[in-house]
Amino acid sequence: MRTLTLRIAFVLTAAVGAFGQAGEVRVIIRDTAGRQVVNAAAEVKTADGTARPCGSMAEGFVCRIEPGERVSVSASGFAAVEQTLSSEALASGEMNIVLEPAGLRETVVVSAERSEARLGDSPVSIAVLGRVALERTAAPTLDDALRQVPGFSTFRRSSSRNSNPTTQGVSLRGVGASGASRTAVLFDGVAINDPFGGWVQWNRISPLAVEQVEVVRGGASSLYGSGSLSGTVTIEPRSTREPFAFSGEFSAGTQETLSAAGFLGTNYRSWFADINFGRLQTEGYVPVSSEDRGPIDEAAGVRSVNLSGRFGKRFGESGSLFVRPSYFSEDRTNGTPLQRNQTHSRGIIAGGRFERAAGKLGTEFRAFGGTQVYDQTFTAVAAARDAETLSRLQSSPSQNAGLSVRVFTLLGAHSLGAGFELREVRGSSDEVGYFGGNPTSLLGTGGRERSFGVYVQDVFAWGSRAVVAGSVRYDCWANSRGLSATRSLATGITTATIFPDREEDALSPRLSVLYRITPELSLNGSASRSFRAPTLNELYRGFRVGNIVTNANADLRAERAASFEGGASFARGPVYLRGTGFFTEIDRTVANVTLTVTPSLITRQRQNAGKTRSAGFELDAEFRISRLTLNAGYLFADSRITEFPSNPSLVDRFIPQVPRHQFTFQARYAARRWDLGLQGRAAGRQFDDDQNQFRLGAFFQLDGLLNIRVNEDLGMFLAAENIFNSRYPVGLTPLSTIAAPASVRLGIRWK
Repeated sequence: MRTLTLRIAFVLTAAVGAFGQAGEVRVIIRDTAGRQVVNAAAEVKTADGTARPCGSMAEGFVCRIEPGERVSVSASGFAAVEQTLSSEALASGEMNIVLEPAGLRETVVVSAERSEARLGDSPVSIAVLGRVALERTAAPTLDDALRQVPGFSTFRRSSSRNSNPTTQGVSLRGVGASGASRTAVLFDGVAINDPFGGWVQWNRISPLAVEQVEVVRGGASSLYGSGSLSGTVTIEPRSTREPFAFSGEFSAGTQETLSAAGFLGTNYRSWFADINFGRLQTEGYVPVSSEDRGPIDEAAGVRSVNLSGRFGKRFGESGSLFVRPSYFSEDRTNGTPLQRNQTHSRGIIAGGRFERAAGKLGTEFRAFGGTQVYDQTFTAVAAARDAETLSRLQSSPSQNAGLSVRVFTLLGAHSLGAGFELREVRGSSDEVGYFGGNPTSLLGTGGRERSFGVYVQDVFAWGSRAVVAGSVRYDCWANSRGLSATRSLATGITTATIFPDREEDALSPRLSVLYRITPELSLNGSASRSFRAPTLNELYRGFRVGNIVTNANADLRAERAASFEGGASFARGPVYLRGTGFFTEIDRTVANVTLTVTPSLITRQRQNAGKTRSAGFELDAEFRISRLTLNAGYLFADSRITEFPSNPSLVDRFIPQVPRHQFTFQARYAARRWDLGLQGRAAGRQFDDDQNQFRLGAFFQLDGLLNIRVNEDLGMFLAAENIFNSRYPVGLTPLSTIAAPASVRLGIRWK
């Protein structure tokens, strides 16, 4: 008996001794479906609250753990986990951690409000699309993925794959857009809105290169200045902390579509680098409806290439520096033999971030610049659509450069920030005018814009129940060297108009409040003023779409908006609900106003069109149960012209291209070896023109994607867009153009 007792005591002593010693443990991280979670981070939390990173390996991490320490694991889209090492894990040398999907309130907003905050702690309306949601979207372009956010819309309903880039201006909450966006789109902290025209070339960024997209709905000029009149879209680029990481995707499908994208990242000691590349080509489809189609109508498609890299160095945990060069090129067919456009752009971003002490004092900056050339042909099409002749050849070169600096700190319950931005844009439009198929004139227009903005921000946690966020920004800008010159090729006579230099400024405040009635139920409200300065394109460059000519206007002034919103949110377990009512009034709205109408030509001009108003509400819902995730959203927006002194007949007309009703839903089911995603969106009627004569009917579109995992790294997918082949109208000029037919893609994806 004594011998048995001694043996038991010896075994227990050995076990306790082993557990009391430091050991290396392999940490394996998987999701609830048993799949490995990529791009996770693991660290060891010590007893005194400090942390040290774990070493990465092919299938997880290696952590050296002392007695009393815990392993902390986090990953985008998942709830963070802290776990104490068990004696079994120490004995086996392996620790398995399962990550649960994060509730919507737990998603981290990295930069949408220029400060880190949990989504549930933000008093403004923010929609988030993570990498998992993007990977389960059937569409291969970012703009089509973002159409799942209620209120997000481009100038026209059609995808960026099949439409002119000048129709891809973005707006939120029904304020409307022309070619220029009323929403700023940022990538890595720098606006990617076209510096000359304000539209967005969505093919510049492959979804594979994106970690997360945050959509701030409501005026945000108090932080981002001009362009954020209706909100801000912040795109966080993908990165990795692993020694080596690669992701790639290739697909082929109908309409002679080929798509390829890749991400390559590496870390060596304190150095890091990553490269993103993408290629998309599609023959497209014939956009003109069958009843209006003629012999000259052909498919509208695109071929594009994007390439960007990030190369930098970390300085311990205190900061980093990087440089990001980029290149983008695309060639488009626009539906007839002679209508073409192409873009070539090059850019560079140099930036960094430094923190003196965690949360105490830090700064980050971006210096950026780029060049671009946008070329386009315009034609006049015969009424029978059996012939077309050149009417204009146009080349629009532009250059831009800028700098932004932000300083931030924590002071008690206050998160403080301040910064400034400056930018210069130079642009021109060089044209050859044609008549009867022969060149008749040379036209050159252009100018410069210099802008400067400075802002301050305070986010105050008032106890455990309330969050108060306030910010104010002052902007000033100047347009100079505006010129329009025309030379007749027949006579050699040149006429020139020199536009006077001019300056404007704007003050943009915002105050937002969040109050938690209970841990599950919160109320929120916000009031702000915002603005949008006219682009050089609106001031100096005209354009033609079909038989509609839109002239520039060098006398345009900045749009000014006042916005108010209020709502409530509820979160409990797997359920999240949010409802927000909003009211936005825009003064001096820039609109394409019809001047004359003839059977063969409609002439419009950009004008400050009095006042417009967008009022309504939005609803968001999310429900998660086991492996199923359901999202739905609805937007009601009553958007009208409320004042127009120069043309009172337009008062109470609906704002063009804005439906009153929008509905979206997404469903994702993740099994161990496969997953399925469905995306649906619907919109009510809208009008294509300011006089509400050209009505575009309601529509519904359903997309789906099935992904099958061959192994941990390799998967195959089948994507189907417009499953029910809904050929809804996207334009009426008065020529009727329609949406793309049903299409499928088959592809492979590595990690």
